[in-house]
Amino acid sequence: MSDEIAAPGGADRLSLLGFAVALAGIAWLAYQRAIFCHHPAGIAVQALAVVLMAWARLTFGGRSFHAGATPTAGGLVTSGPYRWWRHPIYAAILYFVAAAVACHPSWQALLAGGLVALGLGVRMVLEERLVGARYPEYAAYASRTKRIVPFVL
Repeated sequence: MSDEIAAPGGADRLSLLGFAVALAGIAWLAYQRAIFCHHPAGIAVQALAVVLMAWARLTFGGRSFHAGATPTAGGLVTSGPYRWWRHPIYAAILYFVAAAVACHPSWQALLAGGLVALGLGVRMVLEERLVGARYPEYAAYASRTKRIVPFVL
């Protein structure tokens, strides 16, 4: 018996496309040698983003990573960073990339960062629909937590 719920129709394909777009943006930043900051403030933001990602991953537990938008069984996680962020891993990626773009200002870096934001935005919306369908308590959780910036956005 699987501990996953299948994504309906094209949702999984669209989620995979969002993943690919975000990954392409990150790869483009890396190709430009614009992924890591050299300024102390940017380094601090990127280091904190890595800490947030690790904290979220540890809190989420042994559930596997899914390239698609397939939710896993085991209950809705609302502890650790999930208490303040609905998507702390995506938030960490966005913070890391925003710092990279700020440290390497160019239209190419901005466009690559935009691809990351677009791809992750698609994934967040799809995952929220699927998790909400699987876990009825998600609506109340979503009403009290923000997606990527606690108390703001």
